[in-house]
Amino acid sequence: MLKSIRATFIMLGECVKMSLSNILGNRVRSFLTVLGILIGVAAVIALITTVNGFSGSLSSSFSAMGAGTLTVTVTGSDLKSGLTAEDLTELTSMNEVDGLTPSVSLSARVSRGGSYETGVSVSGKNAYYFAQNADAVVRGRAINFTDEDNTTAVCLISPDMVETFFYGVDPIGETLYIGGIPYLVVGLTGEDSDTTIASMLSGSPDILIPYTTALKMNNANVVTSFTVYLAAGVDSETATDAIEAKLDEMFSYEEDCYEIMNMSSIEDTMEQMLGMVSALLAGIASIALVVGGIGIMNMMLTTVTERTTEIGLKKALGAIPWQIQAQFLIESFLLSIIGGALGILLGLLLSLILSRVMGTSFIISTGAIALGAGFSAAVGIIFGWAPARKASKLNPIDALRAA
Repeated sequence: MLKSIRATFIMLGECVKMSLSNILGNRVRSFLTVLGILIGVAAVIALITTVNGFSGSLSSSFSAMGAGTLTVTVTGSDLKSGLTAEDLTELTSMNEVDGLTPSVSLSARVSRGGSYETGVSVSGKNAYYFAQNADAVVRGRAINFTDEDNTTAVCLISPDMVETFFYGVDPIGETLYIGGIPYLVVGLTGEDSDTTIASMLSGSPDILIPYTTALKMNNANVVTSFTVYLAAGVDSETATDAIEAKLDEMFSYEEDCYEIMNMSSIEDTMEQMLGMVSALLAGIASIALVVGGIGIMNMMLTTVTERTTEIGLKKALGAIPWQIQAQFLIESFLLSIIGGALGILLGLLLSLILSRVMGTSFIISTGAIALGAGFSAAVGIIFGWAPARKASKLNPIDALRAA
């Protein structure tokens, strides 16, 4: 029994040596055959690794921007369409809440002198928002509690508004007409002044005004969207449960009156989308592996035809069919594995270059490497099986006669 096993291993070793000799003896043809597998594996590795790196960078950015905040959107009920100032005060007094910032959005016609622009994005904020976003104001002052209480017509404008209406003029202290109402420009915002979840989805507003003033412009007295800043040490799930309980009470326990969104839910959705994109791209790239497998099959069929005499001689000397089949199957497997190994190295190199160009993190995906290696090995076996079987079934007399 041991002698039989030892003889089998010796025979397999000889098959590997002969396969390597045949591969090296036809370098150009072998390289062209391997190239399809190499490109396919490299594409799979590069795409999956790049998407994973992009996902990691995106997740880190989202976590940094939305850490410790929840965004609440109120759809309302038949009896209560939104939250009043008293409701907001009640929410602010909760132990889980450090403060909140209402967001009242509108689109208005803005003008100064002979220049005007329609559809300008205007957002109403409170003083607490600027306390939490110190970088929101690059010049001038922020909106304060006095502006809120007195519904003051003051505004902060973005760089785009400065370029449109105050080119070459210091805008601080100047008047800007928003919806036909004169507003005093008290400050300038940065490019991305609003870092809340809502603004990340819809973009930063061009103009910021007191939220009470924005409500007045909308002819409204209730808030339907606001961002909650959590108290120190409170996790988002605990705060969400507490806020849901309070909102349920405010809306008399009617269903579907509000929606609470945190960064975790956005990250989960984004990861699902990126996962689908990654799988789709990997599927498309795998087509190259199939093409490479067809190339291997074509080469092995050609090899069987070229080596008909050798196969007939081996059979005449006593080689059994599975030994012949094993030799050609090993050769096909080696071609595929060589292409897979080179493809993995090339794929990692491409993904490293792409991560540097895109400014994302480079994360080596062991799953992608395993997928590339496994797929290349499977291609070698599957597409090498038919030529190997053909070789094993050759009649030795016919094979020798063909010489």
